[in-house]
Amino acid sequence: MSLGSMNLGRMRPLLLALLLAGCASTQPWYKGNLHTHSLWSDGDDFPESVVAWYADRDYDFVALSDHNTIADGEKWVRIDAARRPAYDVLQGRFGATSRQRGDTLEARLRTYDEYRALFERPGRFLVIKGEEITSSFERRPLHVNATNLVHFIEPQTGTSVTDVLQKTIDVVLHQRETTGQPMIPHINHPNFGWAISPEDLVPLVGERFFEVYNGHPAVHNEGDDTRPGTEAMWDRVNAERLARGLPLLLGLATDDSHNYHEMAVGKANPGRGWVRVRAAELTPAALIAALEAGDFYGSSGVELEDVRFDGRTLSLDIEERPGVAYETVFVGARRAGADSVEVSTVFARVAGDEPSYRLRGDELFVRATVISDRPMANPYREGETGKAWVQPVQPR
Repeated sequence: MSLGSMNLGRMRPLLLALLLAGCASTQPWYKGNLHTHSLWSDGDDFPESVVAWYADRDYDFVALSDHNTIADGEKWVRIDAARRPAYDVLQGRFGATSRQRGDTLEARLRTYDEYRALFERPGRFLVIKGEEITSSFERRPLHVNATNLVHFIEPQTGTSVTDVLQKTIDVVLHQRETTGQPMIPHINHPNFGWAISPEDLVPLVGERFFEVYNGHPAVHNEGDDTRPGTEAMWDRVNAERLARGLPLLLGLATDDSHNYHEMAVGKANPGRGWVRVRAAELTPAALIAALEAGDFYGSSGVELEDVRFDGRTLSLDIEERPGVAYETVFVGARRAGADSVEVSTVFARVAGDEPSYRLRGDELFVRATVISDRPMANPYREGETGKAWVQPVQPR
């Protein structure tokens, strides 16, 4: 069904499980990254050194999400000239188990349980088990992260992009149901390899999250002349999902970091994208509950002190930084007539540190993108400035 011919009579207002509170919350914001790689797959550093990068920079949680592995069992890597500096750092800070096989030095990778034990401190830092379930359809890369899983999940096959994604989501949610452990799937970098279209995402059942921002240099966050960027995709998908009676997708920001030794445009570096989650405590269960409630935002350099929605007005308090100016764009979808919807409509542009937007009544949902005028210290593309992405809300 085209957006211009949606039957608005079929649209049911679907509130998030828990809308952002109408007054300032006393719960803390926890900073974390849910998409990160190490030598367990195609990252270029040891898992404990990767976790240390985040722990040393005041993150509260991190999930290493290597491709089709949960970092168990035994794996040895060859220490060649390129890996020798990283190995020396590992040996000096954490120690390493190594062996000589002929002329080749090898090091054993620590498992998830081993590297988690080095860092996790209750209430201070959390290491979450993750996996990037890496599948494909007709050579299109289809990647779904599973966060806080218990058991390894095999890559899925199917008859279409949507079918592969749905089967992957289903197996994650089945593990959640059978184990009783809170866990979530999320769709990774839809424009990587131009693999996933908005139409592929619309019908997914059980999925609540996708990456509106990913710091890898090959993910095309902005789209191109013929394909939408992830923000436009977000709005289009959500308008279509509401028409089908499905819940809104929520937007994550992640690093998708692979490269830890050369910080530069063109490298998949850490520190480019993260989430701030307002949760009751620093535990996987509390973080996942807050994520599912939409009580979080994604960031690539803008920090928020508060987000409030009272059913009619969406308000933000942006953390002030000397010499930095902000513009907040309130955007979403609105009714454009008896049977049509306008998508990615800009409702307001507001300058300053305390932007707000009062809904007029014809909006189907409203979200906010905060744009800083300060260039990022290590952007994934030239000229990139920091942003924050606030989750869509619906009038009530």
